Amino acid sequence: MERNLEDEEKKVLEVLSSLKISYKRIEHPPVHSIEEARTFWQGTEGAHVKNLFLRNYKGQHHYLVLVLAEKKVDLKKLTKELQEDRLSFASPERLQKYLGLKPGAVSPFGLINDKERAVTVVIDQDLFKFDCLNFHPNVNTATITIRTVDFEKFLAWSGQKIVFLRLEITT
Repeated sequence: MERNLEDEEKKVLEVLSSLKISYKRIEHPPVHSIEEARTFWQGTEGAHVKNLFLRNYKGQHHYLVLVLAEKKVDLKKLTKELQEDRLSFASPERLQKYLGLKPGAVSPFGLINDKERAVTVVIDQDLFKFDCLNFHPNVNTATITIRTVDFEKFLAWSGQKIVFLRLEITT
């Protein structure tokens, strides 16, 4: 196993290993946004994914939205598609409580920490046009590239409710 990995990342790599999912790991300085991360994408294959952690107005429903990095999510439209009252970004405290993550490290691998399966995963169908996908391994100092079919295997293992949508590119 790699040297000096944070516990959050070790946990992700152990789950991937237990599922016999191979990955490529790229270490980089901490990044907190897609714009910062773009500078480290040279030479990586596959789609880069934007991960948004949202909550409904009353705070009883939480969503992890996975979308191509180039896309901007229209929250009003997404609210209607999910038949919610209103969606907004969840607080850092909620992110920690439900996915065990810090801002800047939001990732579907945070589902490892959602033992209650309280988070619904919303996936942009366009992600499945790519052979590989890139995510943070629950820390923002590395990126993991895995095959899309292996990501599907991970999702099945996690047991979350999953909603597939075609999210339009908005400007």
